[in-house]
Amino acid sequence: MINTIETQKTQNPLKRLYFWTIHWAGTPYAVPALVLLSFAESSFFPVPPDVLLITLCFSQPKRWFKFALFCTIASVMGGMLGYAIGWGLWDTVGQPIVNFYHGQEVILKIKTWYDSYGFWGVLVAAITPIPYKIFTIASGSMHFNFVEFIGASILGRGLRFFAVAWLIRKFGVQVKPFLEKHFEIASIVFTVLLILGFVAVKYLF
Repeated sequence: MINTIETQKTQNPLKRLYFWTIHWAGTPYAVPALVLLSFAESSFFPVPPDVLLITLCFSQPKRWFKFALFCTIASVMGGMLGYAIGWGLWDTVGQPIVNFYHGQEVILKIKTWYDSYGFWGVLVAAITPIPYKIFTIASGSMHFNFVEFIGASILGRGLRFFAVAWLIRKFGVQVKPFLEKHFEIASIVFTVLLILGFVAVKYLF
């Protein structure tokens, strides 16, 4: 056990994060941790819930649907908090958060999509690699239609989390050894795929 801890200390932050999520997946607080992480990430917290969601689906693949559902519900509820921050606390809270994540240009892009395509523009913003917290705060600050915002959030976040959970349920046994051994490479590939998705949306719209 001591050797495992020492090994983790010498690894890079990505692998330490991976083993941290495994720790939560093996505790009685796994689901509450997933819910809290999903909620907080929607308005201010920097760590996405996907890492913990993936680990939970690895450890308990038969519960993938439940994990994805909890993740989606908590994320949308956290999105409501982000919307409220943008609506009523933009100057004191919302703008500092956006500035911290360098999201000023992203907000302008979201507004362009919303003005041009209405609900569909909001939906695109919800499913792209744009940080969801920037999307929620921007939606509130620009007074987007709240019902459309919730609908887009449910569809966008649900699509993302259920897709991730199902893929792990379907192919987890095959990819887990590779992920544990080459986590840095997997992270880079995942980031590249997100960038390519953003580029595709940019050209599409």
